[in-house]
Amino acid sequence: MKSPHDRFTKTLIGAGEEREGVYYFTGVTVARAHRTEKGKASSSVLWHRRLGHPSYKVLASLPVFDSFKLDFDHISPCDICFRAKQTREVFYDSFNKASDSFALIHCDVWGPYRTPSSCGAAYFLTIVDDFSRAVWTYLMLEKSEVPLLLKNFIAMGERQFGKQVKFVRSDNGTEFIALSSFLKQRGITHQTSCVDTPQQNGRVERKHRHILNIARACLFQARLPVTFWGESILTAAYIINRTPTVILKGKTPYELLHGSPPSYDSLRVFGCLCYAHRRSRDKDKFGDRSRKCLFVGYPFGKKAWKLYDIERNEFFSSRDVVFLEDEFPGIPDSTYVSPPLYQPDVSIDDWLSPLPVQSHTPPLHTTTLQELPTTDNTTIAPSSSIPTVDQPLSPSAEHRQMAPIEPVSPGLPEILGRGHRQRQPSVLLKNYVTNTASLLPTTLSLTSSASLGVSADSVSGKTPYPISDYITDVIYSKCHKVFLANLTTAVIPATYSQAILDKIWCDSMKDEVEALELNKTWNITTLPPGKKAIGCKWLYTIKFHSNGEIARYKSRLVALGNRQREGLDYTDTFAPVIKPTSIRMLLKLAASTHLEVHQMDVSNAFLHGALEEEVYMKIPPGFEGLDYSKVCLLKKSIYGLKQSPRCWFAKLSTALKTYGFVQSKADYSHFSYLKDAGIALHILIYVDDFIVACNSLPHLQRFKEYLSTCFKMKDLGKLKYFLGIEVARASEGFFLSQRKYCLDIITETGLLGAKPTPVPMEFNHKLSLAVGEPLTDPLPYRRLVGRLIYLTFTRPELCYSVHILSQFMKAPVQAHWDAAVRVVRYLKGCPGQGLLLRSTSNMQLTAYCDSDYGACPLTRRSLSAYIILLGPSPISWKTKKQDTVSMSSAEAEYRAMAYTLKELKWLKELLRSFGVGHDQPMKLYCDSTAALHIAANPVFHERTKHVESDCHFVRDAVQSHLITTEHITTEEQPADILTKALPSPSFTYLLSKLDVQDIASPPT
Repeated sequence: MKSPHDRFTKTLIGAGEEREGVYYFTGVTVARAHRTEKGKASSSVLWHRRLGHPSYKVLASLPVFDSFKLDFDHISPCDICFRAKQTREVFYDSFNKASDSFALIHCDVWGPYRTPSSCGAAYFLTIVDDFSRAVWTYLMLEKSEVPLLLKNFIAMGERQFGKQVKFVRSDNGTEFIALSSFLKQRGITHQTSCVDTPQQNGRVERKHRHILNIARACLFQARLPVTFWGESILTAAYIINRTPTVILKGKTPYELLHGSPPSYDSLRVFGCLCYAHRRSRDKDKFGDRSRKCLFVGYPFGKKAWKLYDIERNEFFSSRDVVFLEDEFPGIPDSTYVSPPLYQPDVSIDDWLSPLPVQSHTPPLHTTTLQELPTTDNTTIAPSSSIPTVDQPLSPSAEHRQMAPIEPVSPGLPEILGRGHRQRQPSVLLKNYVTNTASLLPTTLSLTSSASLGVSADSVSGKTPYPISDYITDVIYSKCHKVFLANLTTAVIPATYSQAILDKIWCDSMKDEVEALELNKTWNITTLPPGKKAIGCKWLYTIKFHSNGEIARYKSRLVALGNRQREGLDYTDTFAPVIKPTSIRMLLKLAASTHLEVHQMDVSNAFLHGALEEEVYMKIPPGFEGLDYSKVCLLKKSIYGLKQSPRCWFAKLSTALKTYGFVQSKADYSHFSYLKDAGIALHILIYVDDFIVACNSLPHLQRFKEYLSTCFKMKDLGKLKYFLGIEVARASEGFFLSQRKYCLDIITETGLLGAKPTPVPMEFNHKLSLAVGEPLTDPLPYRRLVGRLIYLTFTRPELCYSVHILSQFMKAPVQAHWDAAVRVVRYLKGCPGQGLLLRSTSNMQLTAYCDSDYGACPLTRRSLSAYIILLGPSPISWKTKKQDTVSMSSAEAEYRAMAYTLKELKWLKELLRSFGVGHDQPMKLYCDSTAALHIAANPVFHERTKHVESDCHFVRDAVQSHLITTEHITTEEQPADILTKALPSPSFTYLLSKLDVQDIASPPT
């Protein structure tokens, strides 16, 4: 007998006998342990589970199952196998190729790299044309520059090559998603890869490896520090476009794009030693005739080479160069010093790239300006000048330079004659030290530097005028320092494309839309024929608690109400907002009577107002979906609509009057509650921001609870920051300043390192007579003057300067821009200066008025100004050109008195609405004896008979003892600071009389 066993399990599988060398099985089968009661399919599943879920192919190949004849084709899919062993599908080679250049472009961003390039870049954008495999690279400081670069690239393809981009392929980076609306408007399909699937954008991913391989080789060969990686990247792309490839059957990307082979005459070895011819104006008769340099690339738009001067540590371009291509002197890392930032050559090819941007911002007496270095969490504010189609550089790239790019290659013959002569720097240039890369001494702490408005990364510098010499926070309490630091370091996006790069703001926008939909603000519908839908945009801000903590990241959807049509989309629109004078008066009253002053904010305030008109609005940016035929039919008012403030204010005033408030007749945004014995409660309203003052904290809390039942409120605690005004309270009173706002102006203008000037405007200026060509782009001037206007909220000494500068908004010339810059330089010397509203009990109204006779040389009209004090604290001031021409200085002064009296009568009424009576006569000071005589004596003669009768109500006010007039010398006249530019000693003296103080100034 022979008993064969299973070769794997060693179990008996049969029996037989041997007959003459041949085995005969009897067919007797031994009972198997794995025999089950189920069918064959079930047995297959059972063994699949027993063997650890092998594949059915492996299971079927085991000899032990040969006799079972199990059916492996009818087994249901195994859920466990999917969960335990599923792998990604194989990525097959893509044979799809665009049929024409620019039909399909691949995009991706590389970075950030830990070491900034010589131009400060941390990223580069790569664009690959699918048809020609041509590559474009752009160096970037931030990824937020991508949308602008891609828009200009698409425009370049249309303008330079006559090609339309049809498809854009990228990953799901927010910098690309931000372009979705733009691409859809242009009819361009945006193809994005799946999440965590870079293989679907493999063409540009592989191109990154190709570029980096060549760039590394260039750096290693040249023995240059890694800071030169930007130059090597651009050079690598330039070379790739001129290198034949098997994919293109031996042709180059350049040839497929242009139809002709490229020229190789300009190619040189990267990093090799070379000698550039020195410009004739830099020559000395016995000096060097050349500059020892390194070759580092191919500049865009020039028939020249880009060089790095080893001795002078700077980049420049030249065509007169002798190369020694087998010598590589290199730059050791230990001795390398980063050169001044320069305008990067973002182009890789003088034929494959659009033209670089040309800044239209007027020069600030110096060649270029450098902005503060930005950290990863800093948002780059766009430039005020918008690049054109042929200008692909980002706004931030305009300011990445310290030395100007040469307008003409150094080796070209110098053009002589008028307009071409080399100008020497003005002696005034010494006042403009714009090296703002480093501003503060290294001894400052992180909190101190942050509260001053400068990042801690820029705490060391070489400027002789560091900002730390003019502002400090040592006087503030520790709690207030933290508040100032948080206030200053908070980054608020300026545009939607910047906001979507941060998840916090994305969530904020989502919450805003959810709140709008929850409130049933609109219905999604199809736009009826004949109707037009207005657009909308996002605005962003940050709300702070009194301790400096962030209370809310606020995204506000604003309708573009400027597109509304009167009579069709709206009718009545007026809604009051609080006047700055009322705010100052309330705080002065609170300081004198020890009121508690808090701040509140309404969430989605405008949504409480019903909308009667039929208004259609486009879907909010970021929430469009795919159906662009849909619009929002507004059911409730929304921010931006012309009638929305009126609807909201009506709702709010009704709630306040229900509580028992009385609306002031002097300022309709002021409500007072004075009914209960001894309780004084005041509220000032600016749209959805409230200032609440009360002499009883429990009653104040009850009122807050009442408001919370009417609206969704945010209690921000004690007043610290309102409409850009920083408020600090001490036993002396309230100190109001616009420190952060002022520092923002200085930083934006690029003058953080400039030499300050003691007065805002030059003495005996002639700006009205200034001549010259209007600025190419007046927008920066208008923006700067507009910001200076708001700064007069706490800076009365700026009234005259702002009044003069505001007259030239239409067509400013260079002299006007220089004067505006001078004001900023004045602010540099006292950025923390502000207004002290003292806590004294004196509530006497005192006014000072003045005029500058015939101040305007063009119209001969005089200038009137006044400043009014409540006790020792200024609460109202103004500078204004008179409506008519005065025949004498006495008449001009008399008109100024009439102008001031109007304000005094209004302030007396406003005081009464705050519950403060003013029975004693108000004092009015004037430095003109003749004007005082006209006001006191009803004399009618040839010198005064032409004066309008309404001016003579000054005389009536004197006779009724409403006011008393007194004489003051010109040297002691505080209003003189508002009517003319004064020399420094007079300006400083008069300013000290106004309680305008700089408590943030470092001790001397």
